[in-house]
Amino acid sequence: MYPFKKYLFVIGLFLAISAQAQEKPYVVLVSFDGFRHDYVAKYNPPNFRKFIAKGAQAEAIIPSFPSKTFPNHYSIVTGLNPGNHGLVDNSFYDRTRNEFYGMRNKDRVVNPIYYGGVPLWTLARQNNMKSASFFWVGSEVSDQAHRPDYYFPFDDTIDPRKRVQQVLDWLKLPAAERPHLITLYFSFPDHEGHEFGPNAPETQQAVLRADSMLNELMTGIEATKLPVNVILVSDHGMKELSVVEEIFIFVDELVDRKNRSIKLVNGGTQTHLYVDSKAKKDSLFAVLKRNEKNFTVLKKEDYPATWQYTHERVGDVMIMAHEGYYIREGSRERFLSSAKVGTKMGVHGYDPATVRDMYGVFYAQGPNIKRGVTVAPFQNIHVYPLIAKILGLPLPAIDGKEEVLIGIYRK
Repeated sequence: MYPFKKYLFVIGLFLAISAQAQEKPYVVLVSFDGFRHDYVAKYNPPNFRKFIAKGAQAEAIIPSFPSKTFPNHYSIVTGLNPGNHGLVDNSFYDRTRNEFYGMRNKDRVVNPIYYGGVPLWTLARQNNMKSASFFWVGSEVSDQAHRPDYYFPFDDTIDPRKRVQQVLDWLKLPAAERPHLITLYFSFPDHEGHEFGPNAPETQQAVLRADSMLNELMTGIEATKLPVNVILVSDHGMKELSVVEEIFIFVDELVDRKNRSIKLVNGGTQTHLYVDSKAKKDSLFAVLKRNEKNFTVLKKEDYPATWQYTHERVGDVMIMAHEGYYIREGSRERFLSSAKVGTKMGVHGYDPATVRDMYGVFYAQGPNIKRGVTVAPFQNIHVYPLIAKILGLPLPAIDGKEEVLIGIYRK
């Protein structure tokens, strides 16, 4: 084939593939952080009720272990367990780089080295489909090839209504520029659930605020007349605790913080401990085992197989708080001098296999979603293959299985 004709052939093929992508449906994936599985029944938000009546739902969505924000948002968009995609907790130690990852450390958050797997937006890009994100874990990495075509760096001060409007504006773009995959994130009702507990009036108001955002989003989407599928999820639920001294495990009383050979990362419901030899691991484990009260101490090799938690970034030893207990750093006296004793708080991170309050929500509606279907609780890694199916994208190697949610899919 002559070079010019070959060039025309390649251009023509690219345009044909792009045209095929433009003809496919749309998916808007929305997360309301910390929206517990029973909040709709508990607080009766009218627009959630309306949304569910027109679509499909799960009795609950089960977070991957640990039931934390960063690992679970990333599991939803990769179809991988945290132990396989590498974002193993909100904070952790990376011994290969000798540095700590934290969700508030911007340099770490944008570093693509921490994000394994093929996020949905990368899968879309690989198949000539545009994507957009108004916040999602992993969407603002510094490598352009692995982030959405349109994205915003995380800034929770941005008005939620502006976020909704931006999603609608993306859907109004010319067909060739319009994203077929859009993610949207809200930090409520997680914030209120943490500060006041899941049963507080403040949390109820946060749920109703989410309900208002859902109404604005759906009203705007319906006006576009586009074949848009909307999927609502949450990353985890919330457990209520009473703020009393007895529920707290003070890790500084268990681990010698002056011992520089021990790297400690505390997450409240788990504490990761990293050491550089088997002898130190065995010694540390023995000390913690002798003081085991309101928590369980585990060696990495004994983590339950169901967690799939063998990544090099997880701790060599883990302190696991029992349900209803919480691990704190710092001195007992200093904390109790400022604690709001007698009030309520909310926490998450427990093993969802044993604590149902960690369950979140899954609701879906759209032209490719069957109406009136309810499925049993399922792990969040199975959302990825459903979205790929709707968008006509090929599945990479993932932990999620297409058959789990195929019952709600409509051609």
